[in-house]
Amino acid sequence: MSRRTVLARAAVITGAAIAVSLPASQFLTGRAHAAGQDPIPAEVREAVRRAQERQKRVLTGTPSHNGWEMERVADDGGSIFTRPVPGTPLAGVAVRMGDVETVLVHVIRRFHYEVEELRRGDVVGWRSPGTVRKGLPESNQASGTAVQIRPGHYPSGARGGFTPLQLVVIRDILAELRGVVRWGGDDRKPDEALFSIDVKPGDARLATVAATLRAWSESPAHGAGTPVDITSPERREAAKSLRSRQSPAA
Repeated sequence: MSRRTVLARAAVITGAAIAVSLPASQFLTGRAHAAGQDPIPAEVREAVRRAQERQKRVLTGTPSHNGWEMERVADDGGSIFTRPVPGTPLAGVAVRMGDVETVLVHVIRRFHYEVEELRRGDVVGWRSPGTVRKGLPESNQASGTAVQIRPGHYPSGARGGFTPLQLVVIRDILAELRGVVRWGGDDRKPDEALFSIDVKPGDARLATVAATLRAWSESPAHGAGTPVDITSPERREAAKSLRSRQSPAA
């Protein structure tokens, strides 16, 4: 490969990277351009155009209740895609890929194994920003950071949808995830079907929990589907402590 080719490709990559952080008018102007010479290769201009089109099509610039940006579409070039939920009959769930996906899929799997067996269509992930109320936790679904499990069985605004034993399991799931997930049943206006990421983007706790879950997936002695003693004093105390921290929130 010639030096000229290498430099040209490097320019394309560098230009695309700059484009996502600078306004187009700032990126595409400069002294050389003002002097009548266009310093921007056609490939870079095309990368800028595509990045801008993607932003218009996907991004809203508006955060959901938990601080993550809502996206207009799923499965279409953004951060939210339909992901599998192993061990369940679900066709998949649309969530934000990466650490968020790892954590929410774990919630769904433990719910399926230990709370109530799920059927196809029982879980709703991403929802269009136009279909959620922006000031409520349900808006977290529009950022791909929340799921509703069997929303038809646990309607928003109602309490008491779970048995005492099922509640013990739900509390144990939340404690196992060290508080990075919040249950909608703890909100002043309850939504017992809703499970949301409860930390903001970049919070190291989410990455730590997700790394633990990925490590568990490689061990037959850990992870969703593995028997755990939810009545052990240590686990009950952890669940109780987390509930005291999360329940008072609005």
